[in-house]
Order: sequence, then structure tokens, then C-alpha cells
Amino acid sequence: MLRLGANESAFGPSPRAIAAIRDQAPHNSWYGDPESYELRVALAKRLGCTPEHITVGSGIDDLHSLIVRTFCAPGSVALETEGTYATFAYHVAANGVKLRTVPYRPDGTIDVEQLIDVARRERPKLIYLANPDNPSGTFIQPEGVAALRDALLPDQVLALDEAYADFVPADRLMMPLVDPQVVRMRTFSKAYGLAGARVGYAICDPAIIQTFQNIRQHFGVNRNGQIAALASLDDDEFIRSVVAEVERGREDYYALAARHGLRSVQSLTNFVCIEIGTKAEAEAFLEELLRRGVFLRKPGAPPLDGYVRVTVGTPKERRRFAEIFAEALASMRPSESVVS
Repeated sequence: MLRLGANESAFGPSPRAIAAIRDQAPHNSWYGDPESYELRVALAKRLGCTPEHITVGSGIDDLHSLIVRTFCAPGSVALETEGTYATFAYHVAANGVKLRTVPYRPDGTIDVEQLIDVARRERPKLIYLANPDNPSGTFIQPEGVAALRDALLPDQVLALDEAYADFVPADRLMMPLVDPQVVRMRTFSKAYGLAGARVGYAICDPAIIQTFQNIRQHFGVNRNGQIAALASLDDDEFIRSVVAEVERGREDYYALAARHGLRSVQSLTNFVCIEIGTKAEAEAFLEELLRRGVFLRKPGAPPLDGYVRVTVGTPKERRRFAEIFAEALASMRPSESVVS
């Protein structure tokens, strides 16, 4: 009944993207452009770089694979925050790379200082940072990211996952855009509403891009995805409307948590984490919601493992979720009245 667990956009793709896919449907017997040339040119114009600074992949998950295979030999070391977005760790394991982790801070934010300390001690080849973070939704200010970058040794690389960058004011993202020791990843899956089309891109030094271009799947980005992403870039008004509605939705969720005396995590993504109690209580609450037709997920690592994570839905979905949330909470706390 309510699909609010995968951080997909509840607001769909741009109407221009839908029209472009529809118009080109008869040509699906053709391969997509293996170079994603038009999309790279359009992205470069928007970002203020050149197409040689960009590679396109089938979502950020695909880019994780490219980065690990490019920089990490079997037996080398990578570093991340325990409990952050899981796919990077999957590719690390699949390529025989050792993973080192540091915990979240007690407030659920990423501990940059500890990442720096472990990076100096363990000398990982790759340091992975999702900013804003998934699943916490928290954001590290530019000076914090810059401190991590400045602490890199000459042979280390920062893999900066900016999947939710479209929900962050541009002046709050780390500058400069291109750095020889940073690979930035962005996506059309979130604000652009194209999660099913699988289109992400990396921004970095042209020498690194050339390696990515040599080892990636050359027809890995599907034709419809390329068409939809390109059309979406011409619809800034739609994207602004999505970002604004997501901001309103986050406020609704903060208020919902507060009405029930629960804590929530301030987020710069399209989701919010709400504390339920212990890890076991949060897991039981997910099951209770699922019985009532609501799909959510939850963070897996402390201190956020007692929280559930809910994607911002449409206003109608948020109202219905508030009702079911209250009912499910009351069923687990029988002495409490239902407050939606």
C-alpha cells in the first residue's frame, strides 16, 4: 500500500523524460551510445567541466565497482563508516579487498576525525564517504570533507558518493568540483526520479576517467536511461519542485516523530530516520508496518539500529503513513493512545 523504504522518488520522472522515452520507444532495437556522449556533454556544460571529466555508469552501484577495480588490488585496504551505504562494501568483498570501518558518532553522524586517524594508520587505498549519508541522512559540511581530503596521502583516493547532492544547496558541497584524488559520484535515481533507468555518473581527473572508460561495460547504460537523463536535465523547474516537496515532507516526518515523543535525525536527503527504541523493537516495528501494508527499511549499525528510515512520499502518502505509523506504534505500546 505504501512503498517508502527504498528512497525512490514518489514524484516520478520529469514529464519531459517520460515523453522522450515514449517518442524513442520504436528505436529500442538499437543499442544506446556506448560513450554516452550527448549526456556527458550536457552534464559537463551544467557542471562547468569537460566531457573528459565524466564517465556514465548504470547507477552509482556500477561506479562503485569501477572505483574498486581501478584502485584496489586483492589484499589492499579500503575504509568506510560502519553501517553506511552497503554496496561499496559488496564490491570491496567481491574483489578480495580488506574493509576497515569506523563507527558513527553517538549522535549518528559520520566521524571524520576518526576516519582521518584510521586512514593514516591503516593506509587504505580508498576511503569511501557518502555525503549526505545513507542511511542516516546526515551531512558533513564542506570544511569537514575538505579536512578528510587534505589528510589523504599521495597514493590514497576519496570515493565521494553524492547520490543526494541535488537536495543540498550547491554552495554547501565541497569545492573544487574536480580534484586529482577525489572521485565524485552522482545519480539520476533520486531527485530526477529515474531509479529504474539506472543512470549515474562520476566526476574526476581525466586520467582516472580514461581508465574507467577502458574497463567499464561499454553498453552498460541502457538507451532509455540515456534518453530520460538527457531530457531531465532540461527540466529544472520540475527538479526544483521535487526538492521543495521533499523538504516539506521531511518537516512532516520531524513533526510526526515529535508528536509521539520520538527523536528524528535531521536529514538532507529524501528520507528521515525516526527512533523507535532498541534494535529489536525497530525490527519488530518494521514487521508490524509490513503487516499493515507499509514497506520501510532501517539502519543496521549502532547507534541508528533502533531507528526506522522512511522515504518522503507524496502529501497523500505522508498523511496515510502518519495514520498507520500511529496505529502500529499503539499496537506495540498498548497503553498509549493513537495520535496521528
